[in-house]
Amino acid sequence: MAPKTTPPVLSVRALNRATLARQLLLSRATMAPDEAVSHLLGLQAQNTKPPYYALAARLADFRPEDLSTLMEERAVARIVTLRSTLHTHTAADVLTLRPLVQGARDREVRIFRKGLDGVDLDRLATLARRFVEERPRTPKEIREALLAEWPDADPQALTVAARCRLPLVQVTPRGLWRRGGQVCLTTAEHWLGRPAEPVPAPDDTVLRYLAAFGPASVKDMQTWCGLTRLRETFERLRPRLLAFRDEQGVELFDLPDAPRPDGETPAPPRFLPEFDNLLLSHADRSRVVAAEHKVRTWKGNQPYRVFLLDGFLAGLWRIEETEQRTTMTIEPFGLPNRTRRAELTEEAERMLAIMAPAGVPHTIAFGTVAR
Repeated sequence: MAPKTTPPVLSVRALNRATLARQLLLSRATMAPDEAVSHLLGLQAQNTKPPYYALAARLADFRPEDLSTLMEERAVARIVTLRSTLHTHTAADVLTLRPLVQGARDREVRIFRKGLDGVDLDRLATLARRFVEERPRTPKEIREALLAEWPDADPQALTVAARCRLPLVQVTPRGLWRRGGQVCLTTAEHWLGRPAEPVPAPDDTVLRYLAAFGPASVKDMQTWCGLTRLRETFERLRPRLLAFRDEQGVELFDLPDAPRPDGETPAPPRFLPEFDNLLLSHADRSRVVAAEHKVRTWKGNQPYRVFLLDGFLAGLWRIEETEQRTTMTIEPFGLPNRTRRAELTEEAERMLAIMAPAGVPHTIAFGTVAR
């Protein structure tokens, strides 16, 4: 019997560069926006603009109108999936990932069970489906229709139950670039014109997760998707995977042919939106966020937009738009040297050329982050 070999150890910098490569942040990709959304398994979309900024940071020839067109054509859609948060997914992933994470949505309903006393959840789903498939409805309309059936139930609990029991997508014009509209919902099947897929085995999604976020632990993936008990799936896939350990000894899995650049590979600055999945999809985020910066990207429940220097979280940024001027303020956590400052300015200029209103002058300013 051959002796067991000790898995190689990946340093924090090696994990950083590997993850950046998978996330299309080490060098910009030339793939189409829908291909990128599929590769990344969706984009956080709690607010309407982050998916656009996320792709601007990752794709070489991206224009915001490209993603808007995909939304209007129903090739991508906004739906609650991973971690009970809104994501922009391809139509194919809406119809497969959403059933995969249904168990997490069922657990969410149970949190509100006291407010649902006496409510038949199967009947609720049937009534809500019929209601939103007549025409897209606002959350208020859905809540009022369900309250008419169960007047003693908690209104918020009814809304949560409908959202969790049904795959509800936000229809356009909500989410379109510089257009938008109020939230109106219908079912994914109705909006996309085809039925949901049967609940898939998680194996393929594990492989896709590693392709986009690896190398990663079982706990990392569970953090990303909100599911539990994925160890069995990883063990089933072990013969097809490589095993590593991080500097704390945690076992990491990866695809044999996935990129794992040297930890000293240059990493250019990147400006990321609030809620970017790079920062939310691992149980241990030290591969991107140093310990001293862990609490500096949020204020209450509101996350800030962040930027990377040398591959790691290095500060915040914001944009203020008026009819006369667009101002982008970059706020590093420390004092970047002249070279880093020039790199940040160049990256900011590139992003503003794509994302700022056409024909409006823009300014780039540097500030400091108040502790």
